[in-house]
Amino acid sequence: MATDTPRFGAGRADEPYPPTATRPMSSGQDEAGGSSIAGLLQEIVGDVQGIIRSEVRLAKAEVKEDATSMGKAAGMLVAGAVLGIYALGILLLCIIYALNGPLPDWVAALIVGLVVAAAAGILAKIGLDRVKSVNPAPDKTIDSVKEDIQWVKQQTR
Repeated sequence: MATDTPRFGAGRADEPYPPTATRPMSSGQDEAGGSSIAGLLQEIVGDVQGIIRSEVRLAKAEVKEDATSMGKAAGMLVAGAVLGIYALGILLLCIIYALNGPLPDWVAALIVGLVVAAAAGILAKIGLDRVKSVNPAPDKTIDSVKEDIQWVKQQTR
């Protein structure tokens, strides 16, 4: 009987995939319960297809996570840029007050402009650091695919 004898990949504790010995008899098996080469090749192809599908799902999840982080960082960068534009406007207004008005007006505008410029600089720095820290490569998927390639090589020997 096919389930009594270990077949391709059966019984190994370090395998991430279930043993193929418990699968129902496929069309690639002969009447005696043994597997033909064509049947084994079909099982290998099916296993590889399953691995590829799971890797694609992992890559999608990983890319989605990275895209979310990138979006948040870009939002901080945009907020810093907008505040920087306001700071420029306020500093220009400060120059106008310094040239045309009494001292308290331009001092007030200068203080407000410097505070807004400092906030813009801080937000821009935080956003830029976060953008640089996001790694767009799906590292987990790459490592998992390398492990899968090694597993397939070991199974085909």
